[in-house]
Amino acid sequence: MSAPTGEQHELRSESPAGELRAIVTELGASLRLASVGGVEIVQSYAEDAPTPSCAGVVLVPWPNRIPDGRWDDGGVERQLAITEPPKNNAIHGLLRYSPYTVAAHSDASVTLEAPVFPQLGYPYHLDTSVTYELVDDGITVTHTLRNLGEGNAPVAVGTHPFLTIGDLSAADLTVRVAADTHIDVDERLNPTGTTAVDGTRFDLRDGVKIGAIDLDDAWADVHIVDGRSSHSITADDGRSVEMWADEHFGYVQVYNTDAFPGQDGAVWAVAVEPMTGPANSFNSGAGLHRLAPGASWTVRWGIRFSGFPTQAS
Repeated sequence: MSAPTGEQHELRSESPAGELRAIVTELGASLRLASVGGVEIVQSYAEDAPTPSCAGVVLVPWPNRIPDGRWDDGGVERQLAITEPPKNNAIHGLLRYSPYTVAAHSDASVTLEAPVFPQLGYPYHLDTSVTYELVDDGITVTHTLRNLGEGNAPVAVGTHPFLTIGDLSAADLTVRVAADTHIDVDERLNPTGTTAVDGTRFDLRDGVKIGAIDLDDAWADVHIVDGRSSHSITADDGRSVEMWADEHFGYVQVYNTDAFPGQDGAVWAVAVEPMTGPANSFNSGAGLHRLAPGASWTVRWGIRFSGFPTQAS
């Protein structure tokens, strides 16, 4: 019997901290599992379960929400399908429930491809690919989008990894967000403005325990050093799992929950989500990339672990 998320693409390699393992699904190219030395660094979910809370899914050609599914395409009003009915939003792009085909697969990497065809509210034709590659200290993820049609296609990229240190409760981990500005939202979680984080509960630059907060929030003005931003979770014993992203990812979203359906029941979990554009970027233009006909755009992010004990060979 097939899994609800389709074919499961397994990756394995060796690192100084033990075996690196990852599983990427056919549906949504979700990073369903990642571990080092048997300890999860991405919160997994069961193979026989649908993807919960968009875990690990690729979000293209926009992450987050577009209110009422309406956007201004150079003076032409477009109407997208409403995919978050309770809040009347179009959420997380057009590939969340799409199957990806394998373009290349080795022991330590897999490249998956999926097209975005012209459709309701998005009259552009894209070819998209995502490559997951195991490296000595984690996973590198590369997205490439190519405009196969006419007109300058608006695009943004996001993804939805849940980070963890699997032999501990995520509630006891500290999350750090290296960003100076919080994106304020209304009751439908759509942007209304921005506020400097100084002196607010949204200042996570020095870290806060995941179990002490309640977040489904985004930040701008992320700190980019040597072409990368970095946000992390850490354990009291010094182990850390970092989500890094290249300079195209100027925004980050953090969502936490105590009801994530893990392999053995509900657990605490935290998603640290890189985004090239925030919610409603199709209307605001924030972080939005216009892809000319025939042009390609490549962006990268990854997950890096540190402080895990070296294992003897």
